[in-house]
Amino acid sequence: MPSSSPEESSLLASPNATTPANSSMGENQFSHAFLLLDKELHDSFPSLWVALLAVNGTIFLVGVALNGLALYVFCFRTKTKTTSIIYTINLVVTDLLVGLSLPTRFIIYYVARDCLKCSLVHVFSYFVNMYCSILFLTCICVDRYLAIVQLEASRKWRNPSCTKGICVFIWVFAVVVTFSILSVAVQGGSCCRLFALTIFEYFLPLVVITFFTGRIMCALSKPNLMHQSRERRMRAVQLLLTVLVIFLVCFTPFHAHQLAVSLHPQAIPKEADLVAYHVTITLSSLNSCMDPIVYCFVTNSFQATVRGLFHRSEPEQTSGEVISMHKSSKGSIHNAIIPYSRALADRPQV
Repeated sequence: MPSSSPEESSLLASPNATTPANSSMGENQFSHAFLLLDKELHDSFPSLWVALLAVNGTIFLVGVALNGLALYVFCFRTKTKTTSIIYTINLVVTDLLVGLSLPTRFIIYYVARDCLKCSLVHVFSYFVNMYCSILFLTCICVDRYLAIVQLEASRKWRNPSCTKGICVFIWVFAVVVTFSILSVAVQGGSCCRLFALTIFEYFLPLVVITFFTGRIMCALSKPNLMHQSRERRMRAVQLLLTVLVIFLVCFTPFHAHQLAVSLHPQAIPKEADLVAYHVTITLSSLNSCMDPIVYCFVTNSFQATVRGLFHRSEPEQTSGEVISMHKSSKGSIHNAIIPYSRALADRPQV
């Protein structure tokens, strides 16, 4: 992945970078570069380091709590696993893993600073999950478009078996792409290869999401889709707009910085580059807290189920209403039987 320091830029983005003598040396240099980024920020901008430590801690707590709750609701409180819910469950898992990786970074810095393999594993897992999050958000948007606009034509594709296969493919694909980026970085790959991987990793999903958001907003204004409820149409628009905002806020700054460092590694001042890297990587982690907004629009029962978990009195009240209705129905039946019995008694004997 890209870096912000000139030392790492020479490995990642310089067109004239030389290949390390062996793979192990390249991995050590690459891991050391990421550890060096944290050390440089800690030494040069201690107040910013503390602020980012607090922000990452907040993202970790909020993200793990919200996504843990969402995972419980979708897995154990949702009976019908539709295609949208399957994609969302995978998105929840990626957000949980991103959230859990945030304290790992600081633990490595303070406790295992010399463990270069720990740093490499952390970086690899973090970017795999971030890329999976991008792809699953894209799948949710495409699936929503098919469900609203191309419902009949997409029935054979929108089934649980096909959806699970797509999810497996996304996980494998994210691992391969991330490994390719890390391999290019370790081996001192050219900026052209990094540019192509960046386009493939981020800008292509962004174009897909923007295209389908525009398409579904145009399609929902057509009379032939007015048979669908206004609530469902509005929820689809809200979901797509939310995903687009998450992309622009969380992922665009990091990938724009990645692109700038890849193309012009020496053009950005060292201190500005260092700050930009840490701020943009923190913004990309923020998506684990923003994605739960998407969950509210995936299914109309999610919010009601969450509210039910925190209001234990509601089930009791509901059961009480059922009992009173049962008693009321018994009374009504009893009141209806009495006049009927009297009518039979008053009937003249034949």
